[in-house]
Amino acid sequence: MFYWVIVVVALAGIIIVFYVFNYYDKLRTVEKNLERIKTKWGRPVNSRRNFKMIAAYLNGTDDPAKLSPAIGEDLDLNNIFNYIDRTNSKPGKQVLYKKLFTPVTSFEELFKFDKKIESVNFPRPDLERVELDIANLNSPDAYHIADLFLERHELSLPSLMALYVRISWLAIVGLAVLLFIEPAIIPLVVLVALLIGNIVLHYTTRNKISSYTRTLPQLIILHSVARKLLKKVKSEQDEEVKQSISKLGGLNRTLNLVNFENKFAGNPDSLSYAIYRIFKMLFLLDPLMFITSVKRVNKYSADIEVLYKYVGEIDMLVSILSVRQGLPFYSKPVFYTDNMRMDITDMFHPLIYNCVPNSIHTRTEEGVLITGSNMSGKTTFIRSIALNALLAQTIYTTCTREYKAPLLKIQTSVRTMDNLRENTSYFQAEALSILDIINQASQDEPVKSLIIIDEIFRGTNTIERVAAAKSVLTYLTDNKNFVFVSTHDLELAELLDNDYAVYSFEEQVNDTRLVFDYKMKTGVLKNRNGIAILETIGYPESVVEDAYIVSEELKRKYTM
Repeated sequence: MFYWVIVVVALAGIIIVFYVFNYYDKLRTVEKNLERIKTKWGRPVNSRRNFKMIAAYLNGTDDPAKLSPAIGEDLDLNNIFNYIDRTNSKPGKQVLYKKLFTPVTSFEELFKFDKKIESVNFPRPDLERVELDIANLNSPDAYHIADLFLERHELSLPSLMALYVRISWLAIVGLAVLLFIEPAIIPLVVLVALLIGNIVLHYTTRNKISSYTRTLPQLIILHSVARKLLKKVKSEQDEEVKQSISKLGGLNRTLNLVNFENKFAGNPDSLSYAIYRIFKMLFLLDPLMFITSVKRVNKYSADIEVLYKYVGEIDMLVSILSVRQGLPFYSKPVFYTDNMRMDITDMFHPLIYNCVPNSIHTRTEEGVLITGSNMSGKTTFIRSIALNALLAQTIYTTCTREYKAPLLKIQTSVRTMDNLRENTSYFQAEALSILDIINQASQDEPVKSLIIIDEIFRGTNTIERVAAAKSVLTYLTDNKNFVFVSTHDLELAELLDNDYAVYSFEEQVNDTRLVFDYKMKTGVLKNRNGIAILETIGYPESVVEDAYIVSEELKRKYTM
């Protein structure tokens, strides 16, 4: 009798210590999250991001408006995402990433989105509480919530194995009680064998069901976070969210093991969670959660999607407010309805520190040709135009003092590369890229294209490059598109004189240094700095002098 009292008291003491430790650990986590939320407001968050998981929601949806990976590379959108991502949850990251890659071509939808941004523009203390609620979904496992509605999960365990999973914990508890009552070698051997078998079964089934079972605790947290946000944030979809919360409430009551995990060991970095993982492995809790819940989760996948989008969007909206707060200046876009004009004032690139602003005013019947020295800023300028058009039609925020343009389809050809596997040369790859632009930029397209091309047809000889470029660029403006092209070919500027306005970025040579002001000027480039760069970085004097002599001879030859 005394033996049993000691055992009961010891177990009770362990459980009490466990609960107390877990309680204070959660308090420390809340304080840490709140401090992080306060510190990062209005600032980029410097952290490593798992883009494979972040892009899973984007890649799992079929949206014709989605930008191609090539455009994403041309505009450096992963680094842009690094800059604008101030979210507090993994679903928020996924929803923001999808938003960045899916420009909208509906005036009404964009105006509604701006109203949503303003609807969460609370005083900072109130907004911090909202962010703190959302931060409960910051576990890496929360990336997999989207899997619960993007794909259908099937019961993949054999029937006998499923039966064993359901009853194995009873056998373990029964043997443990038997050993307490009367220690014996046979029950001990059987108990050890069951535990070893469960460990083996845990690891053999883990790859099949791990993403699912790891997500179930996050599903319960999602439900809780959505309920809290519904009390603090008002939106047009409140009724739909309430219905989904109600439906998933019934599902949650069937996930008793998951509820236990959230309440008892919710922090993945805590000691209590590490101990609970051992407990899960020995008692096959992951396979048990899978076979008892998979059908119900499939049934409520549409409601899971509603709550996922609801929480993820609020997190994204708060992130956009933080971006606006941190920019040196910004403007909300104004969209023309005549598809003819573009007026951008003091535009800058958000990734360039102290970026020099530039302005551009143009129309569809006149393209823009940018000449410029190496490193002068011409490629950054045309990228900035496309990037700000994208930001206008995604997060309704531009890095300008004023952005006025029609709704546009963005097309780019900047980082073209050859492909050895497909036996494609650099020029052929570039020609295919520009052909794709031509095919999507006809006059019949309801949404006009914004086209940026860096160093058009650089992969072939001068005569054919200039001839092909002239014909392509004329075709694009004839079809009423906004076209911005950077080039070193001054001959192209002469040939396109009637169809394109010409601007340039230039530099001054100061002793042994090149000084750039990064301001765009009207007219063709007057100076070329290729040889000057060789001189400033230390090429032998004889090489530089010979290059200047040959350059003057070629100029006389081709200007005669």
